[in-house]
Amino acid sequence: MKLDCYKLHEYVPDLIPARSRRDWMDKFTDRHPYRCLPLTMANSTGWEILCQTGLTIEWDGGPTKASIKIQADEVWPPVENVADSHFHEGVLTFHTGYLFRTPPGWGVWVQGPPNAPKDGIYPLAGLVETDWLPFPFTMNWKFTRPGKVRFEKGEAFAFLNLIEHNKMEDVQPTLRMLDDNVSLKQEYEEWAKSRGNFIDKLNTGDQGALREKWQRHYMRGTKTTGESVNTHVTKRKMKAPKPPLPGL
Repeated sequence: MKLDCYKLHEYVPDLIPARSRRDWMDKFTDRHPYRCLPLTMANSTGWEILCQTGLTIEWDGGPTKASIKIQADEVWPPVENVADSHFHEGVLTFHTGYLFRTPPGWGVWVQGPPNAPKDGIYPLAGLVETDWLPFPFTMNWKFTRPGKVRFEKGEAFAFLNLIEHNKMEDVQPTLRMLDDNVSLKQEYEEWAKSRGNFIDKLNTGDQGALREKWQRHYMRGTKTTGESVNTHVTKRKMKAPKPPLPGL
């Protein structure tokens, strides 16, 4: 499995393995949000494309290209090669600088960095058939109201992941009653009982529960019985882009 990243020119934005850290998560007492493993795994499962220069963007609420003003902190690369207002109507367009190629049936899901809210502007998501597309795609953000937004140099403006999209229509969701799966219902009931007992202990000031602070079954990849799940992952480190091997 590979992702070929063809640079359109030498001053393309940096493409790096996604980072799990988020400023708003760091500001919580005890960095509490990092206890949510699904959050951190989503943050780090993919690749980021980084802004080449700091940008201040202002939208006056109008429908035309001129309604968006983009001011770059640096003169190089030219600001129009970094971002512009290609689609008008308060849509900010970033140029990725890459033409991506994936194996047959696989595409690139492009979006904003997960769990990274940005006031005043919203990242639009796209699914691109990069197994055949002979030209690059852009990353677009939609202003939610008139005003200014800021993208710092090194800030991720796009987040890439891969999806075997042609097989998605083969997936058949099936509605079932939990009572129909005896073993799964038993595991659920054991978890619910354990969870309720732990919360009761916290509420009554039990010292052991207060030291524990939170149950770590999901983080540890263990069921309430103590059984470990051998497929469990707590960290993800994506591969960084590298030059091709000679002859490839």
